[in-house]
This record gives sequence, C-alpha cells and structure tokens, in this order.
Amino acid sequence: MSRIGKQPVALPDGVTASVSGQTIEVKGPQGVKTFTATDDVTLEVNDGVVTVTPRGKSKRARQQWGMTRTVVSNLVFGAKETFKKELEIRGVGYRAQLQGNVLKLNLGLSHDVDFPIPEGVTVTAPKPTELVVEGTDKQLVGQVAANIRDWRRPEPYKGKGIRYKDEYIFQKEGKKK
Repeated sequence: MSRIGKQPVALPDGVTASVSGQTIEVKGPQGVKTFTATDDVTLEVNDGVVTVTPRGKSKRARQQWGMTRTVVSNLVFGAKETFKKELEIRGVGYRAQLQGNVLKLNLGLSHDVDFPIPEGVTVTAPKPTELVVEGTDKQLVGQVAANIRDWRRPEPYKGKGIRYKDEYIFQKEGKKK
C-alpha cells in the first residue's frame, strides 16, 4: 500500500477539478493546469476531493499510484498559489541582475552568463546576491533554480557559489601548513 497514494487530495476554495478519461484539469485563480495519468491508475473527483487508485497489483501500478497523487497535489497547490525557490550567491564579485527577460550572472568566469528566463517562471533579484524563482509549476520552478545553480555550484572549501537559501554546505578543512 502506498502511504502517499491512498491519501485523498482536498480541493481548496476557488479551485475546481474535472476528469475526462485519464486527464485531470484543475482550474484556480492562478490558471488552468492539466495532467494526463498513465493507464495504471484511476482518477476520481467526488465532493471536493480527488482520489487516485491503482488498477491492479503490479509494481508499475503501485509506483504510478503515489507519483500521480503527488503530481495532482502539486497541480491543486499551483492553481491556488505559487511555488518559490530562493537562491543566494556567495563569493567576492559574484552577483546577478535582471535585464528584461534575461538574468545576467557574474560568477568569476571569463565571461558573464546570460540565462534566458523561460515562460511560466518569474525570477526576481531583491539584492545582487539573492534570487527568487517563482511559478505555478513545481517541476519547472525547481528545474530553473537547478539550472541557475549549475553555473557555479558551492565549493566545499570556501563555500563560494550559488546555493539554495536553506542548503547546508559541509566545509572541508584546507591544507595544513
């Protein structure tokens, strides 16, 4: 039994869901989101609650059960509110600034990095060393934040680089003299 999959997803006020075949459509103040589930699970909407049940006892059906329930939960949350990832930049001279729909990153490379911001995501820079990635699609927000972080991952000796706000970087001890 999937502990995640058997929990129903409650629809908050202002959010509605409808199922047609294997596709669920969630409407809310932030827009309309759709997801097509595999044939291994069944989606049902009853009394403001979305339930996901597996079709059979195969391993794939049990895997899709929990994953589908989590994706539906993220759709419902994204239709009501926005997902947010905060990044911080550490290092001498490392900074970020927005120029239209392009994020310019100074990361100690021989050139500035121009990162185009994709549709469906907003990136803000409250300070030159802080970035906030927001959007209604959890997967897209996480992927954009990971792509920005990949330009200069935090290194273990001084901790320089781009890190998530709540991320802990284990600091190694340097060479002993």
